[in-house]
Amino acid sequence: MAYSFGGSHEEKVINRGAGLSRPGPVRLTIFLTVGILAVSCGSIFVRLAHAPALAVSAYRVFWASILLAPALIAGPIRELRPLTRKDWGLLILSGLALGLHFALWIASLSYTSVASSVLLVDTTPFFIGLASQWVPGRSCPRGFWLGLGLAFAGCILIFGGDWSQSPNSMRGNALALGGAVAMAIYLLVGARARQKLSLISYVWPVYATSTIALFVACLASGTELRGFPGETYFFLFLLGLIPQCVGHTTYNWSLRWLTPALVALIGLAEPVGASILAYLILGEHLTAAKLAGGAIVLAGIYLASREQK
Repeated sequence: MAYSFGGSHEEKVINRGAGLSRPGPVRLTIFLTVGILAVSCGSIFVRLAHAPALAVSAYRVFWASILLAPALIAGPIRELRPLTRKDWGLLILSGLALGLHFALWIASLSYTSVASSVLLVDTTPFFIGLASQWVPGRSCPRGFWLGLGLAFAGCILIFGGDWSQSPNSMRGNALALGGAVAMAIYLLVGARARQKLSLISYVWPVYATSTIALFVACLASGTELRGFPGETYFFLFLLGLIPQCVGHTTYNWSLRWLTPALVALIGLAEPVGASILAYLILGEHLTAAKLAGGAIVLAGIYLASREQK
């Protein structure tokens, strides 16, 4: 199904036909695997940065905007000139949703366990699947829901021994759930934008909008943005370079050919990648439950992706 995103019919045909043929399943798998591994680094860098959650969120998209700016100026910036107010409205909405996702999710880690936060923020595919029921021709097939349920069960198994309760756990759980809803909006809106715009011309305005919104939020809340040790700034830079520029940008690349629901479900592989990286970098133990849970998550993703045409 094609989404409209403003502009003439001729412009859409030109943009879609400019070397944008659908990649094969092997190429899609390779790119998304790289994207998942990149996004999985996020939790590692957040733990090593030791900075306020809102500042971490702001610097993450700030560095992504800076690093991708030369690629935008090199040519794709021309695609932004003919955009209508409606087009810009969607780009801004996508950027605000992304910023809200990071702000809510990273903040949730201060109030609830990592397990609760990750599992609740990973409910994004549920919200996208529900929203898709009201879009003609976009409802998710039965195989998607079966795969989603299996993958989510694998996530529960991965974090089964990591539960903790605190007086503020409900607050943290609510923040993580809000982050899932914000991510769903981000992917649904992004799927529309990606049908017309090239990758860089879409992600840069979105990341820039998110940067502005998060820095304004930091100033309004009095969140410290300066005075960190050099090590903190280094990991904040890595957050923008690897999880954002590589990871999230790969997800956005795939939105031209995959449904938002499937992209979100594939993102459930992040706990698998994060567990592997935590073992390699932080020396965290890999239990039999984590290994089994990872296998179940990947099986669920495979089951759901078989329905993707």
